[in-house]
Amino acid sequence: MTTRYVIVGNGAAGATAAQSIRAHDADADIQIVGAEKHAFYSRPGLAYYLTGQLPEGALFSRSDKELDRAHIKRTVGRVASVDPRAHRIELADGKAMRYDRLLLGVGAKAVRPEVEGIELEGVVTLDSLDDARLILKIARRSKRAVVVGGGITALELAEGLAANGVATRYLMRGDRYWASVLDERESALVEERLGHDGVVLHRNTELAQVIGHKHRMTAVETKDGERFEADMLAVAVGTQVRLELAKEIGLATGRGIFTDDTLVTSEPDIYAAGDAAEVLDPVTGRRSVDSLWSVAIAQGRVAGANMAGGSESCMPRPAPFNVTKLGGVTTTLIGAVGAGGRDGDLIALSRGDSSAWRDQLDGFAVDSDSGANHLRLILSEDRILGAVVMGDQSLSRQLLEVIRDRLDIRDVRDRLLAGQAEVREALTLVLDRVAYAV
Repeated sequence: MTTRYVIVGNGAAGATAAQSIRAHDADADIQIVGAEKHAFYSRPGLAYYLTGQLPEGALFSRSDKELDRAHIKRTVGRVASVDPRAHRIELADGKAMRYDRLLLGVGAKAVRPEVEGIELEGVVTLDSLDDARLILKIARRSKRAVVVGGGITALELAEGLAANGVATRYLMRGDRYWASVLDERESALVEERLGHDGVVLHRNTELAQVIGHKHRMTAVETKDGERFEADMLAVAVGTQVRLELAKEIGLATGRGIFTDDTLVTSEPDIYAAGDAAEVLDPVTGRRSVDSLWSVAIAQGRVAGANMAGGSESCMPRPAPFNVTKLGGVTTTLIGAVGAGGRDGDLIALSRGDSSAWRDQLDGFAVDSDSGANHLRLILSEDRILGAVVMGDQSLSRQLLEVIRDRLDIRDVRDRLLAGQAEVREALTLVLDRVAYAV
């Protein structure tokens, strides 16, 4: 009999899982269900859409026609309930579907601080293409804006609003930008660029309330009593997994939906992947949550393969990797790079973030600057644990390979300590040694 697969969510994990299932089961009946009417698009690309660097059409990388060619169906709708005993889901419009295997790629949603006035018109978050469209619509008629939050999304919002000619204030709860991931020099590089773009920074500043008139915001007030007139407030204080459906089903949950390393949840025929999954590493016994696009794709591939009868593991967890623009500076983050803990204004993770970046590992940092370029390596006795590369990206690929494959760097450690001029040759020697051994 034909196996029926239902995937809830058309993001990176869900879309990849559908393709993975098709690669392993040519006769499968595959159905993607998602609340958004849009075809699959790049959520990381929304930042570039906001600044005008990317047209909307360029966000779409996989059309519904491609799904049709792969015999994958897509239904627009919200899942109202799941009956795991009957292997049946029901949509809000009453339509029902049966499944043999179900994937929850439900993602995460931006959270709003619990302050008075936060639901007023003009307060926005960035979860989706529709959100980005709304932000641009409001920005066109706005003169002043305030951004609140930490991490990548807050920065994207500040840059996007400034690029659209809106006078923007950025309220940071701490004394510098993204302190749990970046070091002081890296934060300063981002902040300098924001200032150059006209964004006004307010350190150690917390939002107390949003003030409005006739259902629309007109100003914000801080806990120190300062008042800033504003036509819009953009909020990026973190994300939370959409757990409503999982809890209704009775799945085990924490910050995310609990899965084992094969991405099976506490219900045998239900899987979870992407932002929604809190994955158990069977070796360390620790669970991890990521909101990285690359992790969602990797987990989607594994989940799809296993739903179709495989037994692949998504562990050991690969080194978290992200390439983004921070303050207009191309930045690559690999592995464990933070000081531990988390920013006070991040309720969970920011988008494009990994809990592994905050891991406190037994290593120390080596910094090197060359003009507008910056490199930070976190070294242990025998390997590179993490790296931050800002500006010149010519070392990024080599660093990813060395960190990802946990290669031994003891014979070149002194060169890595010597600074950026020696790093390239040292990395080449490490990679050449491994290639020669193979």
